[in-house]
Amino acid sequence: MIPVQHIHPMIVHFPIVAIFLLVAFDVVATAMGKSVTGRTVVSNIATGLAVLAAASAAAAFDFGGLALDVAEAGGFSSDVAETHEALGKYVAVFLALWALVRVVLWFRDFRFKGVSAYLVPLVTVAGTALVVTTAYFGGQLVFDLGDNVAKVAAGA
Repeated sequence: MIPVQHIHPMIVHFPIVAIFLLVAFDVVATAMGKSVTGRTVVSNIATGLAVLAAASAAAAFDFGGLALDVAEAGGFSSDVAETHEALGKYVAVFLALWALVRVVLWFRDFRFKGVSAYLVPLVTVAGTALVVTTAYFGGQLVFDLGDNVAKVAAGA
């Protein structure tokens, strides 16, 4: 059986990849004049990526909380961990709200036109920046502080 603290690092890459795919898709499609909202083939893919990013971010946040509990039970304590956890919550909420907005836009077949069409990729870029910032602090936990890996590396 996989230790619960190892599940977060395994699934955390799904929302990262999904948001990067979504931002690339939104930017390229919008630049090409395609609508990323409404009911088009392009928006079907974009909306699916937004929902995937949100669902996987929620799972990563939940398992991240469990991993932090295990680390703290073993004596680990860090402001970096608290920052990472708070940012993880913001990511999960942001992506859930953004996915909800996109599903509503899809359901209502609403398509932004003109300059306002660029609002969608801009919001996705903001979400991507939040994800990257959160990932930075997660990387500090593992690579700088050895959270949940130091004992394995030491052979304990």
